[in-house]
Amino acid sequence: MFKSVIAIVFAITLFACEGNKKNIQRLNLKDEAPIATGKNINLKYTDSGRVVTNLMAPVLWNFANFEFPYQEFPEGVTVYFWNENQEKTTITSKYAIRYEGTTMVDLREDVVVLTSDSLVLNAEQLYWDQKNQWVFTDQPYRIKFKDGSYNDGARFDSSEDFTTFLSRKNQGVQIIDKKEITDEQ
Repeated sequence: MFKSVIAIVFAITLFACEGNKKNIQRLNLKDEAPIATGKNINLKYTDSGRVVTNLMAPVLWNFANFEFPYQEFPEGVTVYFWNENQEKTTITSKYAIRYEGTTMVDLREDVVVLTSDSLVLNAEQLYWDQKNQWVFTDQPYRIKFKDGSYNDGARFDSSEDFTTFLSRKNQGVQIIDKKEITDEQ
């Protein structure tokens, strides 16, 4: 009888110890700790052998071990994008977080977007929906255009290439070339 009880306890213990790799990894980590940390990150994404995105960051914390996985860039990011015409757009921020399941990126603190046609966007926070190629914010922003005109606003939604731009509660200065108006009449 004693041997039977020991055999049952051993079997229960054996099966209770089985677990998947993620659960074992979670047990080995401190609470709230990232599964991996990277320094001096320089990631390049290519399409058909051509670099289309280059992400650089001093520090990357990977929380892929969490139920809602994400990557955090606590010391900021610089991201370069090239379109099919090799025109470059640069985005910088002092903090960023990318949510793996939703492909949403939350850029915060001194966000600056500089496009190839000299459009400069400044905001304290900018969300980027990578899947739908859409950017938006509910925070104040300023856009400066190549000709010196600008737009200050409180919220906007836009395609990531800024060809479709919807702004709410904005004001600004637009430069109008009087010669063009006279020539058209």
